[in-house]
Amino acid sequence: MLDLPSDLPADIVPLSWLLGVWEGTGVIDYEVTDDDGATHHYSGEFAHRVSFSHDGGPFLNYAATATFAAEDAEPVALVAETGFWRLARPAGVEDPGPALLPPRETRAAARTVDDVETLRLPEGGFPLEVSIAHSDGVLELYLGRIDGPRVDIATDAIVRGAGGKDYGAASRMYGLVDGHLLWAWDIAALGTELRSHASARLAKV
Repeated sequence: MLDLPSDLPADIVPLSWLLGVWEGTGVIDYEVTDDDGATHHYSGEFAHRVSFSHDGGPFLNYAATATFAAEDAEPVALVAETGFWRLARPAGVEDPGPALLPPRETRAAARTVDDVETLRLPEGGFPLEVSIAHSDGVLELYLGRIDGPRVDIATDAIVRGAGGKDYGAASRMYGLVDGHLLWAWDIAALGTELRSHASARLAKV
């Protein structure tokens, strides 16, 4: 059974170890081969800040920024992200939406730890849904699993504008190791198949 903190909605208890602000550095390592055979290698260090918060709803608010530390040049802002992390479950009559529609049952009992336990997967952990919007116009929907202090998610859908760069798929892994948030991000982009492109180690501040 889950140990339910009194100040958290039941649905975000499995995500509660993510709460807070995390800062640190990471490395980029990604190689791309153009159609003409030319190879470009992206590499270097970046500063990273990630924030997970909640406002009483059954989800976590997510925000992140990354700044590239270019040699002999001004730092370059790579991307800013904002989004929401939630346990994946069917919406009920007690949930609002879509859009601004209120719930049909406004006096329904609050979800409990027992309700959340019914979502537990046979292989362990809970199904996870993560939606992220990038400052460059890319929208990602990730599906996956959170199992204790580990998250594994992969894109179910990516939307980008007509002028956006090729970006076809992604997966991310997060883990709590010795009090630090470690993560790795694999992407399929610019004609390259899915492979590692960045990782970082962050400390809570």
